[in-house]
Amino acid sequence: MRSQFLEAIETAESWLDQLKGGPGLSPTCPLGDHHIKALLSACDQEEINTLIETADYARKVFMGNQVHLRGIIEFSNHCARNCWYCGLRRDNTCLRRYRMPLRDIVAAAREGAKLGFKTIVLQSGDDLWYSASMIRQMVESIKQEVDVAITLSIGEREFSEYEEMRAAGADRFLLKHETADPDLYARLHPGMTLDGRVERLKYLHRLGFQVGSGNIVGLPGQTIDVLARDICLMRDLDVEMAGIGPFIPHPATPLAGYPPGDMMTVLKVLATCRIVMPWAHLPATTACGTLDPNGRQKALRAGANVIMPDITPAEYKALYEIYPGKNRVDIDAARGYQLAVEMIISLGREVGQGYGHSSRHRPAPAA
Repeated sequence: MRSQFLEAIETAESWLDQLKGGPGLSPTCPLGDHHIKALLSACDQEEINTLIETADYARKVFMGNQVHLRGIIEFSNHCARNCWYCGLRRDNTCLRRYRMPLRDIVAAAREGAKLGFKTIVLQSGDDLWYSASMIRQMVESIKQEVDVAITLSIGEREFSEYEEMRAAGADRFLLKHETADPDLYARLHPGMTLDGRVERLKYLHRLGFQVGSGNIVGLPGQTIDVLARDICLMRDLDVEMAGIGPFIPHPATPLAGYPPGDMMTVLKVLATCRIVMPWAHLPATTACGTLDPNGRQKALRAGANVIMPDITPAEYKALYEIYPGKNRVDIDAARGYQLAVEMIISLGREVGQGYGHSSRHRPAPAA
């Protein structure tokens, strides 16, 4: 395996050197499945260090030294789905549900913009109570108040609804595929299919959204082969953001008794993604920080260039429990922003000043 790893690294380094002419000159990625699996299989400390150093080099060359801050507002914890790993699942009757009033959502976005966030992420469970016109009103109300990019992370909808949301001026859409194994996907997402998720991701891209996907690392039944397929899927979809985080079991789900994902595996997946998709935005996810106190710092050293602090008001924040320990209600939006800035500076990085758009950014329609 040592020789396979070295071959994969050499292929990656050669390709990265070719890419320096810019995204418009990008040759086809030469890293095949066997290369990606070799990178993910790095096992001794020397190989792991080489993988992470190569990813950090790619991040620095293609994304620069800036870390972009994006404020998340979790406006509803209702969900129509019954995913086996998620605490918001429909059958979790122990969770007190909420929907934030529009005025509170706009106020939270206004506060976030004052702090310095140039992107607001509107996130919820798959709450179908919200019509496309209601989401449109949400987006338009925020954009009338503050100068920010808006990311939607609200799950699977009808294609026509995505069209209305894009027309409202939403810039990005995050829809994680979670796993690229169709059988594992169907098992963990009752009544849903991987094909259906992928078709939506493709349609969002055609509408002009900057599209984000991502996977959970450490799901029961997951293998190196599956993780490699996750990366290949995101590469083939040409996503502009990839959210990668560990599986953290929730006691009110069918996966309560399984062990959490491994942080080192998360870092290897993240680093490999950075090498395979050098222009993608990769967040140091909240789940990394929940699993490991230094998890987000480690992720930033392994190729990540985004942090997404939670700016949901305290009365709602504790109730958005996808997994235990996700949110600290004692940290408000201002303190969360300050801590993120301090983390960035401590690593010798800079706080991004712009919107953090993709290099292939297409402006949203005028609201």
